[in-house]
Amino acid sequence: MNRRSFVSLPAVTLAAGQLPAGPAPVFEGPSVVEGNLPVFAERLKAELDFPLSWANTRGNFGDWKRRARAQVRELLWQPEDRTPFDVEIIDDQPRDGYRQRQILFNVTRNSRVRATMLLPEGPGPFPAALLLHDHGSKFDIGKEKLIEPWYDETRRASAQAWATRYFEGGFVGNALVARGYAVLAVDALGWGDRGGLTYDGQQALASNMFNLGSSLAGLLAYEDMRAAALLATLPEVDHRRIAAVGFSMGSYRAWQVAALSTHIAATVAVCWMTALKDMMVTGNNTLRGASAFHMLHPGLARYLDIPDVASIAAPHPMLVFNGELDTLFPRPGVEAAYATMRAVWASQHASNRLATKLWPGLGHTFNLAMQEEAFTWLDRALTR
Repeated sequence: MNRRSFVSLPAVTLAAGQLPAGPAPVFEGPSVVEGNLPVFAERLKAELDFPLSWANTRGNFGDWKRRARAQVRELLWQPEDRTPFDVEIIDDQPRDGYRQRQILFNVTRNSRVRATMLLPEGPGPFPAALLLHDHGSKFDIGKEKLIEPWYDETRRASAQAWATRYFEGGFVGNALVARGYAVLAVDALGWGDRGGLTYDGQQALASNMFNLGSSLAGLLAYEDMRAAALLATLPEVDHRRIAAVGFSMGSYRAWQVAALSTHIAATVAVCWMTALKDMMVTGNNTLRGASAFHMLHPGLARYLDIPDVASIAAPHPMLVFNGELDTLFPRPGVEAAYATMRAVWASQHASNRLATKLWPGLGHTFNLAMQEEAFTWLDRALTR
């Protein structure tokens, strides 16, 4: 990334065989180097000083939150949408100790979607969890990655294989309903019911959204905000105790919606946290583009680092886990992000509300031991 190449050219036209007088001028070449980075990438990184971060502004914390949230909100490129949710229950069945439900609702003015819910038995209202699915370059299932599907055997088989790969065989939503949580999962654009996306098509989809005056990452963020708002309206849900829970890209979505929505009271974010500059290095998956467009708000890095955005949620409780061996998020970037976040929560005398952990010997996973620790923490956080 630091490699620079220069080509020398004579400053004037010379006769054949004539040597130029004095040093020849040079120009840059090549300009795009390994990782599809500009040769001046390190200079660009050095210019990023994140002026809107809490560390660089201080003052009144509430004022900072409002300014920082407004800046992120502006860069989503999504207009305010107060379309009625118009919830319709299309399937409701009893299971052992809970109910499984399919609903239709207007996630935006443009999209009516099918979502799945699990509800504990009893009158409620219950604490709730908005479940944010991962990317994984696997588009046939979305919400099914987190709530075991009962309505489609093909998706059930696909989802079980996914749960075996990343969750040690369990489904996060089913584990949470057993602990007394109402849970909701919704497909992001391109996944599950809202499919049609391919790995190779992601950059084209993002480009087309930009050309339409919108943003793929912005839409993803705004739809998550709308889903959180929907949960807060449901009679079965205690609107004061709604958590955002996600793994991988779902982790990014979880702390992002916690930063942007006033409905999220606590957050569990697993395997997506790093400082930006430590992520923009040769070999990192982000440099490939593709899935990065789901998490890219153009211009945001001119104001805030990644952990700065997550810190807008402070001082609400937040748990952030990463795997020590996760190649997507190398240790230096994770530790730098954790340090930034700890400083923010500490400044608000809320250090006990932030839990960060780099799990030794683990990679990109949310296994049963991690789930037990995270959900026990969440029980305590929402009981406060």
